[in-house]
Amino acid sequence: MVSPIQIFSGKRILVTGHTGFKGSWLSIWLTELGAEVVGVSLDPATERDCYVLSGIGKKLYADIRADIRDGETIRAIVSQYRPEVIFHLAAQPLVRLSYDKPVETYAVNVMGTINVMEAIRACDSVRVAVMITTDKCYENTEQIWGYRETDAMGGYDPYSSSKGAAEIAISSWRRSYFNPDSFGKKHYVSIASVRAGNVVGGGDWSCDRIVPDCIRALENKKPIELRHPNAVRPWQHVLEPLSGYLLLAAKMLERPTVYCEGWNFGPLHDSVATVQQVADLIVKHYGEGSTMDVSDHSAVHEANLLTLDITKAQRLLGWQPRLDLEMCIQFTVDWYRQYSTRNVMDICVEQIRQYMQS
Repeated sequence: MVSPIQIFSGKRILVTGHTGFKGSWLSIWLTELGAEVVGVSLDPATERDCYVLSGIGKKLYADIRADIRDGETIRAIVSQYRPEVIFHLAAQPLVRLSYDKPVETYAVNVMGTINVMEAIRACDSVRVAVMITTDKCYENTEQIWGYRETDAMGGYDPYSSSKGAAEIAISSWRRSYFNPDSFGKKHYVSIASVRAGNVVGGGDWSCDRIVPDCIRALENKKPIELRHPNAVRPWQHVLEPLSGYLLLAAKMLERPTVYCEGWNFGPLHDSVATVQQVADLIVKHYGEGSTMDVSDHSAVHEANLLTLDITKAQRLLGWQPRLDLEMCIQFTVDWYRQYSTRNVMDICVEQIRQYMQS
C-alpha cells in the first residue's frame, strides 16, 4: 500500500526553521519524498547540527536565510516561491532562554507565527499550512492524565505562554480568515496546529536539552549532570511527530475542511518517563558513562509533569507511534555514535526508512 505522504512528490513545500533540529529532519524526509523544498530560516546554531552535517541545504529547491519577525520579507518569499504547503517550525524553542529573552521569545513565537499566516493570506498558492507549536502550550496544572486538544492554552514561563499565545492566534486567524465554513468561497486554505512532546534524535546540539547534554558529557568522559532528574515528560523520536505532521498535511490536501484543527502527536504511555530514566537508557546504549543529580531548587520554574492525550490522532488520522522508549533512545544514540565517521545524510535516510518499516 502506498503511503499517503507520497502525495508530496513534486509539490512545492515551504519549511520555516529548516536549519533547526526538527526542520532539518523534515526537509530531508520531504526531499526523499520528491518534494521541492523551500527552506526559510536563520543560520544553523552550530557546525555539528543535522542541517550542516547532512548537507541537506544543497538538495533543497531554495535555501533562504530570513527572520520570521520580518513580515515583509516573509510575505515576499512566499509570494515569490508560491508553495502549496507550508510547515511552520521556526521558533525560539528553549524554556530557560525564554526567561533571559522574553521579548525576543514572544516576538519570534507569536508575531513570527502571525507573519507567516499573513504571508499565507497574501498568496493564493497555499492550500495547507501546518503550524508547529509544542505540548507546553497547554495551561499545565501537572495533572496525571494527558492534555487533550480541547484543553485550555496557557503557560507558566515565557516560552510556554508564547506558544499558548501562538495557538490562540492560529485559532483566531483560522476562524477569521481561513474558516472551513467559507472554504471555496472566500479562501482555499486549510490551516492546523500541531503539538508534540519532548522530541529527541540525532543532530540536536541545543543547550538545556537532555540528549545533547548527555552526549556532550559522554564525549568528554564526564558524568551527566541532571538538573531535574525526576521531571516526567512524553519522550519521542523526532520521526514520530514528523510522521504525524506529514500524514495530517496529506489528509488536509485531500479533505481541507475536515482536518483543520489542533492535533497532539505524542508517544504511547510507556514512553512517558523521567529525565533520570532517559539518561540511564542513553548511558546503556552508549556503552559507558554515569549520571549525577545536580538539582538546583532555586533555578527557574520548569514543569515536573506534562503528558499528551493522542486519542484524536489515533482515531481520526489513523496515526500511531512506532517506537517505544527503548527504540527511541537506541535510534538517537546510534546517530551520535556514527555521525563523526559516516555520511550523515546516509544515516538520516537509513533511519527514516527503518522507521517507516518498523
